[in-house]
Amino acid sequence: MSILDEVSHIEQDAIKRISEADSLDLLRELQVQFLGRKGSLTAVLKSLGGLSPNERKAVGARANQVRELIEQKIEEATSRLSSAKSSSSFDPTLPGTGQYLGVTHIVTQTMNDICGIFERMGFQIARGPHVETEHYNFEALNFAPDHPARDEHDTFFVEGGRLLRTHTTPVQAREMEKRKNDLPIKLIMPGRTFRHEDISTRAHVSFHQVDGFLVDEGITIADLKGCLNAFTHAYFGEGLKLRFRPSYFPFTEPSAEVDVACYLCRGKGCQLCKQSGWLEILGCGMIHPNVLEMAGIDSEKYTGYAFGVGVERPAMLKHGINDIRLFFNNNLRFLRQFN
Repeated sequence: MSILDEVSHIEQDAIKRISEADSLDLLRELQVQFLGRKGSLTAVLKSLGGLSPNERKAVGARANQVRELIEQKIEEATSRLSSAKSSSSFDPTLPGTGQYLGVTHIVTQTMNDICGIFERMGFQIARGPHVETEHYNFEALNFAPDHPARDEHDTFFVEGGRLLRTHTTPVQAREMEKRKNDLPIKLIMPGRTFRHEDISTRAHVSFHQVDGFLVDEGITIADLKGCLNAFTHAYFGEGLKLRFRPSYFPFTEPSAEVDVACYLCRGKGCQLCKQSGWLEILGCGMIHPNVLEMAGIDSEKYTGYAFGVGVERPAMLKHGINDIRLFFNNNLRFLRQFN
């Protein structure tokens, strides 16, 4: 058998066996057998040195032609077997891979729950800007010019003499001024606030509040206590005790802070409540006459109450969360607990 006949025989044998191959492993073996360093076609190419120039040229050209053909057939067979493997590996009877759906953030959930309770009491929602003027954030709320809250150590100031609001109460000042001729006013103001604080397990530079107020004739502190009693029991559950402690806020007089009996120990004292049996949830009071007058409302004829509920604090108390930073670090393992 001449060398050219041997090359033709290798070609026929390779094409037949490649077409019959039923696995990628077998294709790899055939590639080595025919084109590897010790393959049959490689052996032919290595023997060209012993041929005459004319024979070397003819055999070399034919061998290279067969090499290209074998490589092409192996590539086609590899593509065919890969597609078959991909389609055959799918088992329609297996359960599908679960996909997590986006849900409302726990802070937004809590804010919506709080707003929903007050909306059922007849409050409407009002919103205001995050970047405020000193007038609405401080002056219209009876803050003294030298009040420490107006210092740069407590407040983020921006260009143009404006600031990031430190509470949502400025919306109250804006709405009373706007609606002074359309009384009574009964609103809640949910939103984000900002303070220059050291970040810790219980404090953050950004947090959320739901402020609320009612202005009308004959409003008393009894109305305030009834409103907050109803809210506390609706959010935390019936039977939970609460208490009003005297406090001070520039925009209310008298002022109070509201505590609820610790939901863990039910008032007996534990680590969460620092053995006191109580947990602070909000501040409140009767709207200061100066605040009413600055909004253009007759404080001799009208009275009102106001309150401010932090959103993160009730969420932490209700769900047993011990670090406020968890609300802001976007840890999906934490957030998926509240799906």
